[in-house]
Amino acid sequence: MRILVCGGAGYIGSHMVKQLVERGHEVCVLDNLSTGHREAVQWGRLEIGDIRSAEDLDRVFSSDRFDAVMHFSARSLVGESVAKPAEYYDNNVFGSWQLLEAMRRHQVQSFIFSSTAAVYGLPDQDLINEKHPLRPINAYGRTKLAVEQMLEDYGLAYGIDSVALRYFNAAGADPDASIGEAHEPETHLIPNILKSMTGASGHRLKVFGNDYPTPDGTCIRDYIHVNDLASAHLRALEYLRDHRGSYAFNLGIGRGFSVLEVIEAAAAVVGRPIPYDLLERRAGDPSMLVADNAAALKKLHWKPVYTEIGDIIRTAWQWHQSPRF
Repeated sequence: MRILVCGGAGYIGSHMVKQLVERGHEVCVLDNLSTGHREAVQWGRLEIGDIRSAEDLDRVFSSDRFDAVMHFSARSLVGESVAKPAEYYDNNVFGSWQLLEAMRRHQVQSFIFSSTAAVYGLPDQDLINEKHPLRPINAYGRTKLAVEQMLEDYGLAYGIDSVALRYFNAAGADPDASIGEAHEPETHLIPNILKSMTGASGHRLKVFGNDYPTPDGTCIRDYIHVNDLASAHLRALEYLRDHRGSYAFNLGIGRGFSVLEVIEAAAAVVGRPIPYDLLERRAGDPSMLVADNAAALKKLHWKPVYTEIGDIIRTAWQWHQSPRF
């Protein structure tokens, strides 16, 4: 198949491109390189452009006959989305609308969307399934939900079939260390732990709150390896071959680890203690976010390979010791 991967120079997108090419698909990456890295596009061809530009989109869609589009071109920092909601609605909602309109003009009918567990907001239960109420509490989650709703409308009106994949906490790196997680600023726990151990000047780990109603008082999250996320996208692509409509699936391992458990596992991987500063809670941080992934396991015939936090961290540590970009 010929696949257009929007945001394929970013963290998850680049891992997706690698898996697609390794499985024989032809890939074109569209990225404006605002947060992605040219060096991460080691497979497929790269087109520089912005999903908000109809001209850029028509140029790329006219260059090939795509069978499907995968969309990773989102702004995704929760705190930034609260401070700068206009940028999030512009990129995440308007950009997605422009992309769907380009698909209509060029008659591409299959769409895989990178969504998020942030569409659920504060959870009602420990394990979150797809029937949980959708009530995001920040602009990031609201923009992702808006696109999911747009996909339902476009499916009904124009026959564009879609799968929205709601990620929990993406982590890890490809085992060959050719690509990994490189954000600036970095807000994710595991890379921040590892950066604090690589001698980065002034980078000391911060833990926000130890008074949550969890066994050790720190937040619990479901960490899913980036390659397992990519494999789920491949399964979603196959799913759309036999199922018309719009669908949403949780992606997580179905098991949570606390902040202190992650730090302990990382210490075992790097072979030394990891110092940290304990700070106050951050507003809006739920005590626990863990996926009920039963629907993805059953309907997509998907199964995560990395289910131990130490194994996930080990792949990330290999990358952080010698990052290539």
